[in-house]
Amino acid sequence: MGELKIFLSNVSLHYSRQDVWQWRPNVGDGYTVCGVYQMLMRQEMHDHDNMLDAVWHKSVPLKVSICVWRLFRNRWPTKDNLWRRGVIFLDSQLCVSGCWQNETAAHLIIHCPTFASLWQSVKKWIGVYYVDPQNVMDHFSQFIYSSGGYTTRRSFLHMIWLCCI
Repeated sequence: MGELKIFLSNVSLHYSRQDVWQWRPNVGDGYTVCGVYQMLMRQEMHDHDNMLDAVWHKSVPLKVSICVWRLFRNRWPTKDNLWRRGVIFLDSQLCVSGCWQNETAAHLIIHCPTFASLWQSVKKWIGVYYVDPQNVMDHFSQFIYSSGGYTTRRSFLHMIWLCCI
């Protein structure tokens, strides 16, 4: 209850105005197809190859960037990859957290109830809200570009995502 009071302390209600939905990237004009198109065209990363280059960030240690580069190429030693390489047996593919799902990179980062809860906390901390996508590269892109914003904000979100991985 205390957290809710703190969260709502800056909210001011106006009884004379009706509630409205607000499109954050363009508050003045609201949501338009043209506005969404322009937002998507402003994005610096559009294809798979550019996404692989995006793992290199000047403020993040090299080992973190290498870890994410391997993640984007599905080279983490997840149980599905270990099974494919013949290191473990088919019946040993369940997630290490005990959630009874097959362990893949996408499962660990996005879907696993144990590990994916990190993203809920981080999104709440920085004030970004969206529905999690199905694959890791989309998760990366959506996390960075979901709030619109300037290049410095995207760079900050980029660094946060890399460090969380």
